[in-house]
Amino acid sequence: MIRNEPYWWEAAPPKILPRQEVLPKCDVAIVGAGYTGLSAGLTLARAGRSVQIFDRMRPGEGASTRNGGIASGNLRPGYQELARKFGEERAKAIGLESKAAREDLAQFIAAEKIDCDFALVGRFAGASQPSDYENLAREADQLRATLGIEAFAVPRSEQRAHLGTDFYHGGMVRTDIGGLHPAKLHAGMLERTLAAGARVHGETAVTGVRSDGDGYEVATARGTVRARHVIVGTNGYTDKSDPWLRRRLVPVRSRMIATAPLSDNLMNELMPKRYMLSETRKLHYYYRPSPDGRRILFGGRDGTIAGDPVWPTESLRRALVDIFPVLDDVEITHSWFGHVAMNRDMVPRIFSRSGMRYAAGYCGSGVVWARWAGQKAALQVLNEDAGRSALDFRPPKAIPLYNGTPYFMPAVFAWLTLQDRLHHPRRERRTGKPSGGAA
Repeated sequence: MIRNEPYWWEAAPPKILPRQEVLPKCDVAIVGAGYTGLSAGLTLARAGRSVQIFDRMRPGEGASTRNGGIASGNLRPGYQELARKFGEERAKAIGLESKAAREDLAQFIAAEKIDCDFALVGRFAGASQPSDYENLAREADQLRATLGIEAFAVPRSEQRAHLGTDFYHGGMVRTDIGGLHPAKLHAGMLERTLAAGARVHGETAVTGVRSDGDGYEVATARGTVRARHVIVGTNGYTDKSDPWLRRRLVPVRSRMIATAPLSDNLMNELMPKRYMLSETRKLHYYYRPSPDGRRILFGGRDGTIAGDPVWPTESLRRALVDIFPVLDDVEITHSWFGHVAMNRDMVPRIFSRSGMRYAAGYCGSGVVWARWAGQKAALQVLNEDAGRSALDFRPPKAIPLYNGTPYFMPAVFAWLTLQDRLHHPRRERRTGKPSGGAA
């Protein structure tokens, strides 16, 4: 029987916090108790501000404990596209900030002594087509030249020393990316935020925020709060209480599956370097060994917008077997999804509207960006120079004819799947049966 909840929750399930009184006043009200909200709340509480954090679910029940635990700080657009959209200066600044954010996460975990299985293992990106290998090789050169990041191309002839598959046409390794246990990271952040004096109100929805000229009136399911500042960190879980933000973020389901424990010999064959892993297909998959090195955790975009049907799990299992045919009969023990928030620019963002500060749009790379952006938003409230960020510019543009329900995602999913199949035909498994990509 497959468990339809995150593998991560076995070690660190989201907590139901003791109910505290919602105070009628505070310096800062924060909407969302994931990485973003806790990072902002911790920063502000330690600076002596009175902070209340609200979440309509259990704290961390959203993407903060459902993601793959890959600390990449990815940027969807490449350098050239960033430069074309935003100019050379901002493109370089965003690239440098992604490096700083990754390094800052590692420093934070070490300084706070958070036991979240963090390891700087590196990442291998597989080239799904021969031309992709050339692009990855150029990217490795650019990372070394512009950001000083150790990165190198891996030709197909040397691929099996890095990953036990012939599926890819070579790839690229970068050594600055790590992996962690996302639910343990959130649990550690929550513990420290509470210890710093912030009040965290789980299962307490914010139903609206109104500016009154000298602050904000925050309506919640358990009373109204008057706050001098408001930070919104709801990302892919933004609801109807903020229709303006909902028109700018598209919640996309990202699903993961976990295999049953595999033998040490098999894990050493398939994942000899214990890298974090990604690839270049349009509907790309991301995967990794579990922190204990016994399972493979495999993820990709879901393609559904409602319910929890069986086919996305089977689709992921087939994609896993495409890459590792030896796993054709492996048992899947867990299947779950969380919402990532995309925007039209595909760049994480920190911005203000009517004096409220927002941090959102991490595009599937929130392990690094969410904590960083929440911290930056808090430093901006404190009027500190350290709050400056290359991500702090105009809000993402609204999406025409969109009100927060991503009705178009199944069609987008089908179109991208078709493109991948045209450019990357299905291969034959060792069993002789046709292999499956994304359904």
